[in-house]
Amino acid sequence: MLLLAASAVAPVRAWAQRAAGADEDPRAPLTFGILPIGGPAESLEAWSPMLADLRKALNRPVRAISVTTYEGIAQAISEQRVDIAFLSGRLALDAVTRQNMQVVAHLTRGDGSRGYNAVLIVATDSPIRTLDQVFAQPGKLKYARAESLSVSGYLVPETQVFATRGLDSDTYFATVHIDNHQNNALAIANGEADIASNNTADLERFAQRFPEQYARLRVIWRSSLIPHAVIVLRTDLPSSLRERIATFITNYGKGKDGPRELANLHLIHDISGFAPASNDDLAPFADIEYTLERRRATTAQWVSEAAREARLKKIDEDHRALLAQLHSH
Repeated sequence: MLLLAASAVAPVRAWAQRAAGADEDPRAPLTFGILPIGGPAESLEAWSPMLADLRKALNRPVRAISVTTYEGIAQAISEQRVDIAFLSGRLALDAVTRQNMQVVAHLTRGDGSRGYNAVLIVATDSPIRTLDQVFAQPGKLKYARAESLSVSGYLVPETQVFATRGLDSDTYFATVHIDNHQNNALAIANGEADIASNNTADLERFAQRFPEQYARLRVIWRSSLIPHAVIVLRTDLPSSLRERIATFITNYGKGKDGPRELANLHLIHDISGFAPASNDDLAPFADIEYTLERRRATTAQWVSEAAREARLKKIDEDHRALLAQLHSH
């Protein structure tokens, strides 16, 4: 499902004109894609005040789309229906390396944190208190996780918890339910799942919206730090327009109208603003996938050791090439 703040998405823009640095229609709407926090309608509402200010700053229509799935926002980007987007690191990595987008900012939080943590949660009345107890029950527990494009909801737990043990979460548990972080937390609170992936930032928001259900959750594992989400722009937008957008985003909440703008930012995810960033900031997410692929290759069954080594060599080469691509943009 895809929700729009306008009735239709603008047609695909003229690539040749953009490549020449010309803005073919300064009045044409820009489309801002939002990785949903909670639900898509909630995300649209949260971003609306800041995007209204962006419209005024650019003197140009800006509309937003939000989606129910990571795949939905990835598809909108691949179909060139999105000009600007707020994305987690894994989605941003694909957008930059495959879809002609560039990182211009990453979010900042008032507490000064440089990121957040993936977590695994159970119910407070669950007998499960450690990972050892989880891995003593193969094929018996119900697991709730996010989509495979989710960094905290899939990639990090899969890398740091399951792959290190030579396991695949999709085959280890009795059942696997895939949903967003909010619904997975509710599944634990309501006794519909035994264990679920989530993250510290989304749980903070969950605690505010569902305090009673939050009180029924217990964290049994916490990951290493994951860098914050980023803002990306299409590289085929005119350079002057990209600069104006990036300047607006990174200065938002810091100027003479700072208190009002900060209040708008807090509606989104209790954030304090955005700091300048580049494609190089996505290297940690490339490293996460690299680590997962190596661990899977190491523990998999191979016809020969030579086949295993060939696969590991290919993974290493692809990772080096990906890092070089990020650095070159």
